[in-house]
Amino acid sequence: MSGSAEDERLRVQQLRALRRRWLRDQELSPREPVLPPRQLGTVGAFWERFLQPGGLWRQQVHKAYQTGSFVMLRVLLPAWAITYFLKYHLQKTPHGVVVTNPRIFPGDRILETGEIMPPLKEDPHGHH
Repeated sequence: MSGSAEDERLRVQQLRALRRRWLRDQELSPREPVLPPRQLGTVGAFWERFLQPGGLWRQQVHKAYQTGSFVMLRVLLPAWAITYFLKYHLQKTPHGVVVTNPRIFPGDRILETGEIMPPLKEDPHGHH
């Protein structure tokens, strides 16, 4: 009976040794991975340099984006909303309407003088 327990113990010990060796084999040495050098085209090389952390262009683009979003969200959109509200909700006359003197037709009374406009002269030709 002790033979089967010894075999079981030996099997478990061998399995542990195999697992340890497998885990040790999974560790990479400082020289790995050995990859061939990448051949980038002109556009790829530009973006590789451009997107490196801490690059000057990257900082400038980020700063321009931050400024643009601030101006858009804090200045332009509120100004547009206020202008829209004032133009279409608070003004008494609609925007762009020019108040002119009304046309005067025959038979109308001119308010300033009280004069009544005479009828138009008939056209002697008789065509319309």
